[in-house]
Formats: sequence, structure tokens, C-alpha cells
Amino acid sequence: MRDASPSVVADAVGESVMLADVRDGLARPQKELPPKYFYDRRGSELFEEITRLDEYYLTRTERALLARVAPRLARSLRPRALVELGAGSAEKTRVILDAMRAERMPIADESPLTYVPVDVSAAFLAETAARLGAIYPGLRVVPVVADLSDDDGAATLAPRALAHPVLVAFLGSTIGNFDDAAAVRLLRRVRAGMAPVDRLLLGADLLKDVAIIEAAYNDRLGVTAAFNRNMLHVVNDELGATFVPDAYQHSAFFNAAEGRIEMHLVARADQCVVIPGVGTVAIRRGESIRTEVSNKYDRARLTRMLRAADFELVTWETDPLAGYALLTAAPCA
Repeated sequence: MRDASPSVVADAVGESVMLADVRDGLARPQKELPPKYFYDRRGSELFEEITRLDEYYLTRTERALLARVAPRLARSLRPRALVELGAGSAEKTRVILDAMRAERMPIADESPLTYVPVDVSAAFLAETAARLGAIYPGLRVVPVVADLSDDDGAATLAPRALAHPVLVAFLGSTIGNFDDAAAVRLLRRVRAGMAPVDRLLLGADLLKDVAIIEAAYNDRLGVTAAFNRNMLHVVNDELGATFVPDAYQHSAFFNAAEGRIEMHLVARADQCVVIPGVGTVAIRRGESIRTEVSNKYDRARLTRMLRAADFELVTWETDPLAGYALLTAAPCA
């Protein structure tokens, strides 16, 4: 799961793109829907609730790591701009911005800091720009509307006119929502816009006790189950589909062969779903729609992915239980 953003899906990707995603995903042998469709306003509220659950360790673990790493990184890199991919609610971003600002305060003649939030929703990015502008007077905010999963998008994910060094942050273990090949393609797009002095800051969830991982996606209060089923509400609202969300059971399990959590919605009975522009989709009892994958890594796997995208691992920090990593990487010469 990614950090939440209070975006409206139609604004985020457009109805035609969503229709194509739904049509293509439900025609596959393993039916699936892209996780970006979790995040209407209700989905964002549910995810914020998830981040506060005892079982969901990812957000609080990464925040604690950022509090430890960000001041040191700001001191050594002295970044003049921060680009955040999948900016979400930008709450953790403030830890980085505070560290950057603290390092620059004694130097009066430096140019203003620049923050570039990258997200799919123009409306949400405008909200982020206004909120952070009020918190950080003088901060230059340059929103970029982009779908991280769109390989046909712009070659780079940030303006080329930024002052260097630039810190590119990709947090929340959002990289885990991509298979390794897609993650490498995305990282290559990031690399294409970076100078040698720039750095990538990447948050990634690590392999650990399967019981801990699975509990994070199967909370006792059922918040994650409601979040998962909310995707069907989104498809109904945006496309006029006839899904009955309560007719699907939440299922989340660790796929050991792939090294990832998978979230599914499993039909409790035979379904015939009408989707305008797609037609009638038959879903059998026990058949599932996969809604998300979340890869869990070790250092070797992440290093291979970074090298394939022309990055070199520079620093590797983990929490005390070695269950989550916050790493920096530099563009290869």
C-alpha cells in the first residue's frame, strides 16, 4: 500500500483510462484491478486509519527511520530540491523538509528550497501545494501530475530546471507494488532526470516472519478488508458498474514463491457484473480479483534492481528488527 492521498479517481486518471484498466484486468486468467483505484476519498480515509493500526508496522517504522536518517542526509547532501514520487498525504515529507530547512537556515543567500510532489491527481497536488506553502513560507512547490505505473509517460518524473543536488524520495515501500521488471523501468525513468550529485531515497519493506507480514494486511478490526472492498465501490461510482462489494471476501496472504503479499477479493457466490463500456463479466464462486501485490525484499534483491536501473547503493539503514530499510542510491557514473 502507498501513502494515502485524498484524490478523486476520475480526476486522477480519466474515465477512459480507468475503463481500459478495468476491461483489461478483468479479462485476464487471474482477474486483477490496479491498486491506484483504492484511493477515492473514502479509500484514503481508510488507509489513514490502517496506518494507525497496531498490526500495520510500515508507516511508523519508516517514520522513525526518517527521523534518524533525514538530518544526516540533509547535512551531507545539502539538497536544494526534494522530489517525492507518489507524494500521498506528504506527512512524512515534512520530516525531510524540516531537516533540509535546518541545514540551510544559517546561509541567508541561498535560493529557496523546491519541493516537487508527483502524484496522479492534479486536484490533490494543488491541495498539497497550498498546505505546505502555509507551513513553509518561501518554499517553492512545483507539482507534477504523473502516473508512476505509466511506462508511456514522460521520460523523467521531475522538471529539468531544478537546482542540484536533488533528493528524490520514493517512500512507503510503494516500490513493492510493482513487479521487479516494472520497478526497474520506473527507476530508470527516475535515473534519466538525475545528475551525478543527486540521490535517491528509497523505503522498502523487508522479508521477515510471515505471521508479522500477514497480520499487517489482515487486521483484527477489519479496516483493511473494508479498504480492499472499497475498490469495488470506486469502480461502481466512476464507471456505473454493478459490483456488490459485500459479496466479496477480503483475502491477503504471503506468496512465498514470489516473495510478496497478495490482496484479493474472493467472490462468495457466482456473480454477473455489468460494467458500461465493458459488458457483463462473469465471476465464479471462489474466483478472486487481485487488487494489490506488495513485494518484500532482501538487500541482494534491491541491489540487483538498483544496478539494473543504473544506480549504486550508497547507504543502507534498517530499524532495530531489520524489518524495514531506508536506503540511498547514487546514479552510476
